[in-house]
Amino acid sequence: MSVLVQKYGGTSVAGAERIKAVAARIAATRRTGRDVVVVVSAMGDTTDELIALAHSVTPDPDPRELDLLLSTGETVSATLLAMALRAQHCPAVSLNGVQAGIRTNNWFSRARITAIHPDRIWRELAEGRVVIVTGFQGVTDEADITTLGRGGSDTTAVALACALRAELCEIYTDVEGVYTADPRVVPQARCLPAIAYEEMLELASQGARVMHPRAVELAEVYNLPIRVRSSFTDAPGTLITRGDAVELRRRVQGIAHDTDVAKISLAGVPDRPGIAHAIFAPLAEAGINVDVIVQTASFEGVTDLSFTVARGDLAKAEALVQPVARQIQAREMASATDLAKVSIVGTGIQSTPGYAARMFGILAEAGINIEMITTSDIRITCVIARRDVERAVQALHAGFELDRE
Repeated sequence: MSVLVQKYGGTSVAGAERIKAVAARIAATRRTGRDVVVVVSAMGDTTDELIALAHSVTPDPDPRELDLLLSTGETVSATLLAMALRAQHCPAVSLNGVQAGIRTNNWFSRARITAIHPDRIWRELAEGRVVIVTGFQGVTDEADITTLGRGGSDTTAVALACALRAELCEIYTDVEGVYTADPRVVPQARCLPAIAYEEMLELASQGARVMHPRAVELAEVYNLPIRVRSSFTDAPGTLITRGDAVELRRRVQGIAHDTDVAKISLAGVPDRPGIAHAIFAPLAEAGINVDVIVQTASFEGVTDLSFTVARGDLAKAEALVQPVARQIQAREMASATDLAKVSIVGTGIQSTPGYAARMFGILAEAGINIEMITTSDIRITCVIARRDVERAVQALHAGFELDRE
């Protein structure tokens, strides 16, 4: 039989009645004759509550112990869902990340999957059971439990789908698919019937929360179709697939925004070979992702350098960059956290004249100042004040007429 992987997010399993409803949907899918593997997130706000609990014990929880604690949230969801399926006369078994054979490196709280050994999953499927796997977690070669970071259950689901050669990975969430913008910010936002991997990757990387970027990357590598759907309706959702299978109706497909932005600025940086490496190598070794980087033109042998990181990484990044700044004799280091990013995403916008100017013009008309700019072949991103981000998203959505079919 063909294998179908389904993933249910925290809102989909936030309570007994929702778990029963999810079980009914899974059982109906199983009756179509397919093998079903299900990945679940922790119930509702469980992960946030566990993090808060850890910080009530200590302001600096040990990363290994924190990962072990956070992994319990998905275990609760998986076991309850297996019970609900059995109560509906559908054989099921729950497996944690270790039992499912999900191996990771030892980057606690942001681990990467290194291998999947799905032998146990295959055995359970052969016995006619639905297999429920805890998302967001794995195990190192030293048998330590790790977590994959926020949104990691998406990555678990896609990685398992690739390892099991599944026909499709369905991501069930609390919205009906991928929208042209966050519908909570732009009520006129439309649900897209289909979107290309590369566009979805850019939207996800720039703040769209409906899919995790690493999950989209994996799906593109293995050419695995993903369908994003609501667990509360029967709407068809959005199909994420190769670009040549998507009818592109407009250049700009969507607007993404992200308020999890902090900036570090170094003034008076010596302009000589090796300086950039000295600054960014420690960040890379610590697993801190650097996003937007802007460097001014050299003047009298010095330059200014600014870059953005996630706000949660700011303190750690500052601790790593400060000694480097002293070593290279930079004049000053400063940071800011009152920032956000807003991006327009669409295939070919960089190769088509006028999109950057149009974006900048829309923001200017709205009285929104741009602090930093970065681009790719299919994206233009502006760093702006956080207080302006919702107005920016609304103005860009209207300006590019994304509310129209």
